Amino acid sequence: MDQQKIKDVNEFIAKFDEMKKQDKMDLSADQDLSIAIMNLVSIEEHLFFSGAKTGHHEYYDLINEIREIRKELLKKIITDYEGEVWCISKHLLAASYRLMEVGNKELSSGKKDEAYDLFNKAYELYSLFWGLNMKLITTDDIKHIDDNAINKHDQSHKSLAAKLGDLVKRAINCCIE
Repeated sequence: MDQQKIKDVNEFIAKFDEMKKQDKMDLSADQDLSIAIMNLVSIEEHLFFSGAKTGHHEYYDLINEIREIRKELLKKIITDYEGEVWCISKHLLAASYRLMEVGNKELSSGKKDEAYDLFNKAYELYSLFWGLNMKLITTDDIKHIDDNAINKHDQSHKSLAAKLGDLVKRAINCCIE
């Protein structure tokens, strides 16, 4: 993808379509992989807490095995990164998953409004993950523009995460032909 400034969501979609043709991107498979990575991060957390609560170090010993699998799979999605993008990406996925989990608990408790708010926040974080890793947002663009703008041409009043969420909804539902 060239570094040309993107003016609106429709241009994003056109860029996605072009990337899919050039790189044979399968966003639905990558989405499934990202959900698997979220679950691996959650397994790492559970192993930590199980080890801490029980005092059995065997739980701690398993963390490294799960972590290595997670790193290997994350490399399939995050193929080119600089600085803290790797770690930020992992934490965006982990936070998104955790918010989904809490949202599910709120929903089962009958607290629909709280659940929907958490689900929206989870999806915004997930969308930021994709925006960052598909190089649709860059730190250069973010530093010089309004906090909610995708780039200097963006006049929409939606949050950056909401805009990326719209993009991800449209792009991931598309299949490679």
